[in-house]
Amino acid sequence: MAGFVIAAAVLTLLVLGGALWPLWRGAPKLAVGLVVALGVCAFALYRLLGTPAALAPQASQAPTTMEDAIALLKEQLRRDPQAAEGWQLLGRTLAAQGKAVEAREAFARAVALLPEDANALVEAAQSRSLADPQRRLDDQAVTMLEHALRIDPTQQRARWFLGVAQRQRGAAAQAAATWEPLLAQVDTATANSLREQINAARAEAGQPPLSAPTSAPAAAEEANAVRVRVTLDPALPAAARPPADATVFVIARMPDGPPMPVAVQKHTLGQLPLEIRLSDADSPMPTQKLSALREVELIARVSASGNAQRSAGDLESAPVRVRLPAQAPVTLVIGSGAR
Repeated sequence: MAGFVIAAAVLTLLVLGGALWPLWRGAPKLAVGLVVALGVCAFALYRLLGTPAALAPQASQAPTTMEDAIALLKEQLRRDPQAAEGWQLLGRTLAAQGKAVEAREAFARAVALLPEDANALVEAAQSRSLADPQRRLDDQAVTMLEHALRIDPTQQRARWFLGVAQRQRGAAAQAAATWEPLLAQVDTATANSLREQINAARAEAGQPPLSAPTSAPAAAEEANAVRVRVTLDPALPAAARPPADATVFVIARMPDGPPMPVAVQKHTLGQLPLEIRLSDADSPMPTQKLSALREVELIARVSASGNAQRSAGDLESAPVRVRLPAQAPVTLVIGSGAR
C-alpha cells in the first residue's frame, strides 16, 4: 500500500510540474501556490482516508525518478491487478511520456474493470487512437465511444471522438450530426471553432453549412420547451435517501418509443427542489428533437452509478406523459416511481 501511495504521489507531482512549467516562468508565485495547495489537499485527504503510518521512511523508500515511480506502480499493480484507478494512473503517465502502446494496454486493463464508466471508456478509446500510427479510432474504440454515450448522453469527449471516427471512415454527414449537439454544451469560443469543423464535414457530404447563430433561439425550437419541477418524495425514509452529490437525470423521451432521451439535463440531488426548462438545446440526438414531438414522457432519476442508463438501486419518479406544448410546469417526484 505504501509503495502504491508513494508512486501515485510522485507521478502526480511530476506530471503537475510539467503542466505548470509555463507558470513557473511567467508567474512563479502562482505556480508555487498551486503546488502547495495540491500538497495540502492531498495530505489532508490521505490523513482522512489512508494509512499515514505507511508513509514512514522505514516503511518504503520514495522513488526519485519518473521511471522508478512507474516501476513501483507496476509492481503494486502486479500485486493488486484489480486496482482500476492504478491502471488509469499508469495509462495517463505512460501517455504523457509518449509510450502510447503501453498506455493503451494500461487503459484496456482499467476499462475491463470499469466497463460501465463513461470516462474510462473514453480514455481507453482515445488511447487506441494515440497508439495507431495513423491516429485512427478502430472498431473497438468506436464500440467503446458508442457505449459511453449510451451510459451518459452528455459525455462531450465521447461525442467528439465518435464524430472524429465517423469522419475518418468517410461518413462526413454522420460526423456532423454527431457533433451538432455539442454546440449547446460548450462556450461561445469553442462553439465557433466546432461550427467550423461541422460545416467542413457538411461540405464534404454535399450539405449546406449551419445557419449562423442568433442571439435569440428560433421560435420553432422553443415551441415545445417544457418546464419541469423536480422534488424528492418527503415520505422517503431517511435511510433510503441518496447523498446530496448523487446524480439526477431529468429526461424527456418519446412515449412508447426507444429509451434514448430526446432531451436530458444532469444535476445533483442537493439542488432539489429544482425547476428547469427542457428544450432542443438539451437534445443528445440531432435527428430527434423535442420541438418535433406532440407528446412526451418525462421522468427524473437518481442514478446510483452516476450513469444515464437505468440500473439497480436507482430512484425514479413516476413517468408523466404530457401533451405539447405544455403551458404549466410538470412536477416529478423522485421516489414515487418504480424502482
